[in-house]
Amino acid sequence: MMNTQLTLNKMVERAEQLFPNKEIVSRTSSGIQRFTYKEMGERTRRLASALEQVGVRKGDRVATLAWNDHRHLEAYFAIPSMGAVLHTINIRLSPQHIVYIINHAEDKVLLIDQDFLPVIEAIKDELKTVQAYVVLNDEMELPESTLTPLHSYEKMVANGNPNYQYPDDLNENEPAGMCFTSATTGLPKGVVYSHRGITLHSMALGLADTAGLSESDIMMPVVPMFHANAWGLPFAATWFGTTQVLPGPQFTPEVLAELIQSERVTITAGVPTIWLGLLKEFENGEKEYDTSSLRAVLCGGSAAPMGMIRTFETKYNIPFLHAYGMTETSPLVTVSRLKSNQEDLPEEEKLAVRAKQGYVVPGLEIKVVNDEGDVEWNGEEMGELLIRGPWIADEYYNDDRTQEAFRNGWLHTGDIVTIDEEGFIKITDRTKDLVKSGGEWISTIELENALMAHEAVFEAAVVGVPHPKWQERPVACVVLKPEAAASKEELLDFLKPQFAKWWLPDDIIFMDEIPKTSVGKFLKTKLREQLKDHLKV
Repeated sequence: MMNTQLTLNKMVERAEQLFPNKEIVSRTSSGIQRFTYKEMGERTRRLASALEQVGVRKGDRVATLAWNDHRHLEAYFAIPSMGAVLHTINIRLSPQHIVYIINHAEDKVLLIDQDFLPVIEAIKDELKTVQAYVVLNDEMELPESTLTPLHSYEKMVANGNPNYQYPDDLNENEPAGMCFTSATTGLPKGVVYSHRGITLHSMALGLADTAGLSESDIMMPVVPMFHANAWGLPFAATWFGTTQVLPGPQFTPEVLAELIQSERVTITAGVPTIWLGLLKEFENGEKEYDTSSLRAVLCGGSAAPMGMIRTFETKYNIPFLHAYGMTETSPLVTVSRLKSNQEDLPEEEKLAVRAKQGYVVPGLEIKVVNDEGDVEWNGEEMGELLIRGPWIADEYYNDDRTQEAFRNGWLHTGDIVTIDEEGFIKITDRTKDLVKSGGEWISTIELENALMAHEAVFEAAVVGVPHPKWQERPVACVVLKPEAAASKEELLDFLKPQFAKWWLPDDIIFMDEIPKTSVGKFLKTKLREQLKDHLKV
């Protein structure tokens, strides 16, 4: 077989050649802008040549702090296609963590959306390796800023070479991108992605039994482009010639619903909190939206409540696709699609299967282990999920924590799961979030999903708090839906038929809002800190 290289420049070149008139719809601060793949390809070449002119060389890290828009998409391809490394920075990290990851990655140039200039201006004196800044906005003119040297993205693109040729000596095993984990504890950990890994991961997103992404789709990534590369969707969509709808800055559930309706979006992707917000918009009754174009809502990042899946599918006729992955896995690992032999199951049983995280996608291997060895595929025994494959990281970037997570050729995820007879995994918790009560494990995720199935509950998070007798006991934090009412006793009565008595939360605390991480997951470290003295007697 020919030894040809799987590199990202070939993706954008294919889009230019085969889909020159397909659209990229980009919502920016000044409104909706539309570009064809031909225009995007030319702007990407211009950007690559302009970055060379400001000193970017092969292997240099170029960072982005940007929304999901066309400029970020152009950077996705210009930077790795010229041989540099795309480093997408989580815009919601603390300033201290942003300083850490820029210095740790040794970023040479920062591409910064105008909204985030104040963030970088406040920390600029702590950045050790940055040599130039580029502001991303719709205008040619530079805004006032203390950053120097500061370049205009649009002026760089306008002055760049439209006929720039990407280097022909790119190696598929060289780094193309990097992300840092959102770090609920400790400092963020860097993950480097190769051209080969991104290419193979993109191919996997096009399989009929995964996301089934294709040229005929209209794809809207709500998941941020700094969060595991928007789950790889912009790479795959560009390669396949998929129409892309990029929701841009400060979007709301109303904005998302309107984009789905106006652009006839067929597939969209985001974390459960995004879809809870969209359901809230649907159910407030002020507007009706036409969502009939949607063939899939792709959900990952944390476990989706079964009640939410049911509401999307039965009330709004929107197919809901549950998936699992991590920053370390590019991220696609499993997708929960029914197998053909499960199509005749009763509706509630089918829903229970699809609420799991699914079975492993082609190209990867998984196993589940505990202290006794490999876990039996019975859907009951719990253990840690291990993964390996061609788009799975094998180390953290210059980080001693590599030894803890990568052992004997496997990524040890820290996720505790069960695996059933059909190979469907179900996350029961993170190792650090399991509640150990009297020597027995309690899954906080199962309690949360049960609580969120109650008609009055909008969000629920369960954490373990210290207990003098039982070591730990679960406490539930609940946000009710607007205008809804429920008492602690009512919610406990709702849980009782579903769980053993010792699983039931010792208390239910009502909150206006549950703290979340930068990528929309419940921030349980903060909850545990708030509640650590709650049950002391």
